[in-house]
Amino acid sequence: MVRFTVLASGSKGNSAIVSSCPSGARERGSTACTRILIDAGLSCRELFRRMRSVGEDPSTLDAILITHEHQDHINGLAVTARKLGIPVYFTEATHRAWIRQMTPQKRITYAQWAEQYRASKQASGPHPGQPFPQPDPEPDPAPEPDPVPDPAPMSMAQNCEAPAPAFSIGDVAISPFTIPHDAADPVGFVFSAEGVRLAVATDLGYMPPNVQAQLRRCDLIMLESNHDLEMLRDGPYPWSVKQRVLSRVGHLSNDAASAYLEQTYDGSATYLILAHLSESNNLPELARLAAERALTTKPSLLANRLYLASQHEPLEPVCF
Repeated sequence: MVRFTVLASGSKGNSAIVSSCPSGARERGSTACTRILIDAGLSCRELFRRMRSVGEDPSTLDAILITHEHQDHINGLAVTARKLGIPVYFTEATHRAWIRQMTPQKRITYAQWAEQYRASKQASGPHPGQPFPQPDPEPDPAPEPDPVPDPAPMSMAQNCEAPAPAFSIGDVAISPFTIPHDAADPVGFVFSAEGVRLAVATDLGYMPPNVQAQLRRCDLIMLESNHDLEMLRDGPYPWSVKQRVLSRVGHLSNDAASAYLEQTYDGSATYLILAHLSESNNLPELARLAAERALTTKPSLLANRLYLASQHEPLEPVCF
């Protein structure tokens, strides 16, 4: 059995689980099952609580996959990975960006810098007959970061570059693919197990050909439907943020998701999950209506089951 569960989806935290268990293995508690957490955007405590509420034991997770380094995708990563002692899979660029976020920055004032400068010169002493040099009146001292934290406690077993060849965790084959978003190296994933293909494509500004190709022949697609264009334009965000969301490295609108479903979607997915809905610039009814309108243009798509992922509670698990 292959099972996909969205634990949370939205700007306040994102996480999902894909699991593959041979027939009857879940009931027997078999170690033959493979369970993978996709992103850890909630606190460790909340992640564990939501996992247990849908019948998933956190201690049975085999690995964590990270799509990109934005806080709503990694907020609980450090604690979760440390508690479970399982590997975390990043692209190289995402790993570097995460390390930078985890590294505290030391910042000092000009007065502190000048005092340290004078103290160091006094300790070494001036050359005979020369005065102490004076500091530059407009210094720009670069802050010195603390030593980069050792990733070993986080069990960073593998960093896969994107676009990366497929790799496997247990009996689940994973194909990362590049997505257009304003992060270091954001990726989506296609998971294959027991003849089932599941795709996760959220946090992308538009649908480029490579993403459309990855979403073909999938049995389940989790696709972003972030905002309603009118709500975003009339909403409370500053104009700079609105421009970011609307850009080609921002977020997919209801209209853009609908256009994909109507024009290029191949109709092979039994389940479509609309995800990452904005609480400020969207309504579930608007996202659903736009998608349903697209699906009804093709009678062959009417059998598709349409779900909306929520920020505040897990989605009912989808099983194959």
